[in-house]
Amino acid sequence: MIWLALLLLGLTTYIVVRGSVSRLTRTPWWLLWLVLMLPAFAIALWALTHTQGQPVPAALLVGSFILSSTLYFILVQRRQISTTAAGGTDSNKETKEPQDRIAPPESKSALRPLSATEETTLQSCFPWSVYYLQNLEYRPQAMICRGQLRSTPEVAYQTVRENIQANFGDRFLVIFQQGTGNKPFFAIVPNSQVQKSSQQQTKPLTRPGLALALLAATLITTTLAGVEIADASASPESILSNPVLLLSGLPYALSLLTILGIHELGHYLTARFYKIRATLPYFIPIPFAIGTFGAFIQLRSPIPNRKTLFDVGIAGPLSGFIVTLPLLLWGLAHSEIVARPEKVEVLNFAAFNPNFSVLLALLSKLMLGSALSASEAIKMHPVAVAGCLGLVVTALNLMPVGQLDGGHMVHAMLGQRASAAISQLVRWLVLLLSFIQPWLFFWAIILFFMPAVDEPALNDVTELDNRRDLYGLLAIGLLLLIVLPAPRFITDLLFAASPLY
Repeated sequence: MIWLALLLLGLTTYIVVRGSVSRLTRTPWWLLWLVLMLPAFAIALWALTHTQGQPVPAALLVGSFILSSTLYFILVQRRQISTTAAGGTDSNKETKEPQDRIAPPESKSALRPLSATEETTLQSCFPWSVYYLQNLEYRPQAMICRGQLRSTPEVAYQTVRENIQANFGDRFLVIFQQGTGNKPFFAIVPNSQVQKSSQQQTKPLTRPGLALALLAATLITTTLAGVEIADASASPESILSNPVLLLSGLPYALSLLTILGIHELGHYLTARFYKIRATLPYFIPIPFAIGTFGAFIQLRSPIPNRKTLFDVGIAGPLSGFIVTLPLLLWGLAHSEIVARPEKVEVLNFAAFNPNFSVLLALLSKLMLGSALSASEAIKMHPVAVAGCLGLVVTALNLMPVGQLDGGHMVHAMLGQRASAAISQLVRWLVLLLSFIQPWLFFWAIILFFMPAVDEPALNDVTELDNRRDLYGLLAIGLLLLIVLPAPRFITDLLFAASPLY
């Protein structure tokens, strides 16, 4: 079991480092991956050299985690890529550098300095009645335009962006962010999409052949996993001798692929609605455990504003949950009630403890009624297993950290700086919660190595409406219902017999 967990953690860490962290530092991604895996390697080495069941010393766990975190922080910060292209990530540089500093033409800047005529044209793009421009700073990757906001953020951004497009075409991206003291400023950044236009014309954005091939491979791996879930005694030899057994794995496979597919399809369709370039959903098959490592899409265009960021972020978990709920209810209704073993393992679907979460306790009692008592467990139907995993996927994505769906939502609701602070807090809260919910431990470790700062939207100043703020709060409430175990007072209400604890 520990080797399976090590492999899952290694794959997850690989995806995190290659997908996001590698863009923040010039340190080789493989070195960062090795550093992140130090605690897992230490645990695996202990399990290999000691008798089975012997607990891992707390000193080894804490020491390896501290060593890994320290080395990781040093490696990332030592060769960190400047994030001031957006103009506001490094608040110290914003406040300490003189505001009238202009980079000389001979400086090794990624941004070509404007000529005097072009600079005058740029200044004219800021009407004094909308955004009174007071200072223009040249940075290595952007031009920072500071001034006084004299209209609503939405009007200011729209006006300035249209003026710059009219005078410079698609040469620049216009980013609007909150600076120090909640003073909004503009960052004018070279448009890399235009620079890569020739490559994009020859390289297709969507690759339906690859998407279908991965879907077919994942259908095979999840079907094999479903056979084992439906019949624990099934083996590769029995499947080869009797291929009809594969039919027993289809309910689980089709249910799980539907949940994951609808989740990513929600992101994809919402991105397309807002005219954001996005890849098709790609599944990740694995030939063990649950049969898949999930699915993902990639956004290839900047997010225009916080409203779009919120809608794209919440669309996946919301769509997935809408599909998960009826499948889980049907699966629970067709599950069996069994005696609860003395030692209940986490996510043991052959004898599942409904106290796993508040939401599952409520749904289990709703579908099984008085037949389910405090001293019993549930042998889950394969469709119920897929539904339970769907809830886990929803919860993990709703974590308000960095570039997860929940991180996008909180960023859109509260702003980039507040969401970064919340990300730091949530990391520690999930780590503490993992002592109650052990299945969260590996995810808690991964959260510590995810970037806490989400990338800004182009208009990162205009706030959300009250309706979206309410949806965001409800999504966070759903997250808590899934990850928190059922407390005593709820179990006392659900079960007329003796309490569960």
